[in-house]
Amino acid sequence: MNIKQIFRLVLLLAMVATGCKKANIYVDTTPSTGGAEGLKGDVYGIWAKGSVQRVVGDIIVPAGKTLVIEEGVTVIMDTLAKPEFIVNGNLYSMGTAENPVKITIEEGYRTAAKKFGKQWGGILASPTCAELLLDNTILEYGGSTTTDASSSVKMGLYKAISGENLPALWFSNINGKLVVTNSIFRNFQEDCTYIEGGKILFSNNKFYTTGLTGGEGVNIKSGCIADVANNLFYSNNTNAMKLSNSGDRAVQAHVIAYNNTMINTGWRRPTVKGGSIWLEATVYAEVYNNLFANTRFGIKHDTKKTEDSRSVISNNMYYGYDQTTVTQFQLSTDVIGGKNEIRGTKAGENDPKFVNYPVETPTANYDFNTAWDFRVATGSPAIGGGTAAFSPNFTAGLVMNGNTYTSPVPSTTIGAFGAAGK
Repeated sequence: MNIKQIFRLVLLLAMVATGCKKANIYVDTTPSTGGAEGLKGDVYGIWAKGSVQRVVGDIIVPAGKTLVIEEGVTVIMDTLAKPEFIVNGNLYSMGTAENPVKITIEEGYRTAAKKFGKQWGGILASPTCAELLLDNTILEYGGSTTTDASSSVKMGLYKAISGENLPALWFSNINGKLVVTNSIFRNFQEDCTYIEGGKILFSNNKFYTTGLTGGEGVNIKSGCIADVANNLFYSNNTNAMKLSNSGDRAVQAHVIAYNNTMINTGWRRPTVKGGSIWLEATVYAEVYNNLFANTRFGIKHDTKKTEDSRSVISNNMYYGYDQTTVTQFQLSTDVIGGKNEIRGTKAGENDPKFVNYPVETPTANYDFNTAWDFRVATGSPAIGGGTAAFSPNFTAGLVMNGNTYTSPVPSTTIGAFGAAGK
C-alpha cells in the first residue's frame, strides 16, 4: 500500500468515526420526506439539535428504521390533525437537563382550557419496536381520543378501537427494551404510560396534572420486567401506579417500585380504584421506600384477583394532613401494607418536612408549581426509614443506542429526592 492509499484509508476511517459519534451506526441518516407544511408519514434518521419539527399528520418510524431526536428539539403537534406518533422501528429521544426534547403543541394553545390535553395522540410503539428511549424529554398536551379513521385503530395498535383515550406512551414488545429517565409527563387526558411487555426502566421522572376522568401515571401489564424508581407522581387522576399481570403474556409481570414520592393522587377518581398504588392479577410486586403524602388510600389490591404471594411491601411511609386522609390509608381488606412501615393514626403525624411544599395544599389540587422542592429536611422521619436490602432488576443496566442505563441505587431516605444538603 503506497502513501496515497494509506492517506485515503486514514481519511475514510476519520469520516466514519465522526459520523458514528454524532449518530449511532445503526441509524439511517437518509432524510425523511415531508412537505413544506410539515411532517407526516414515514420519519427516520436524525432530527438535529435545537431544531423545530412541525408535525401535521400521523408520523411513523418504519420497522427496521431508527429516529434519533437530539437535544433541544421541539416537536410541534398540529392541534387540528391531532397526530399519532407511531414507532414500528426504534426511537431515541436524547435531550439533556439544559436542553430537553419537547413534544408539545404551539405555545399559544397551551391554555387552561387544554389543561388535560387531547390535542395530539401519543407515542405508540408497536411489537416491532425493539428499543425506545426517552431521556430528558417532555411530553405534554396529548392523549386524544381515537376514531375509526385513526391510524392506530387501522393498524391494530393499543386497544385498536374507536373511542379510546390514548396514553402518552404505549410499549408492547415483550422482547423489547424501554427506558424513560429524567423526563416529564404532563397535561394528558388519561394514562401517562401503558406498558404491555419488555424490560422496562422508569427513573427520575415527573408525572403530574394528568387524567381528566381516569388514568394512571405508570400502568404495567403482563410481559414486563420493570424497575420504577425515584419518580414523582403528583395528582394523577386514579393511581400513581397500576401494577398488573393482566394480558396472559408468557412473562409474568415483575415490578420493583422503590423510592418514589406520591402526592395528592387518586382524589379525582372517587371510585374503588382511586388511590396511590393498585396491585392485581398475580403481579409479582416489590414495593420499598415509597413516600405517600396526602394520597387517597395506601397501597390497594383487587381482593378477587390478588397479587403474587411472593410480593413484598416494606419500609414505606404515609402522611396525611387531615384525618380523612389518615383514616383512609389504614389497613383494611383492600388496603394492604408490610413491614417496617411509618404509618400514623392521627392527622399531621410523620410530617415528611418537604423543603418547599405546603402540605396543607388541597388534595384535589392538580396545578403543579415547578418551584416546589420535594427533598426532605433535617428531622424528617423519612431519613433513615428506608431499606437498601434488595436488588433492582437492572443493576447491570440496559444498553440503549450505545449507552448503558442502570437502575438507581436504593436509598434509605424514603421518597424520590433524598435529604436536603446530601
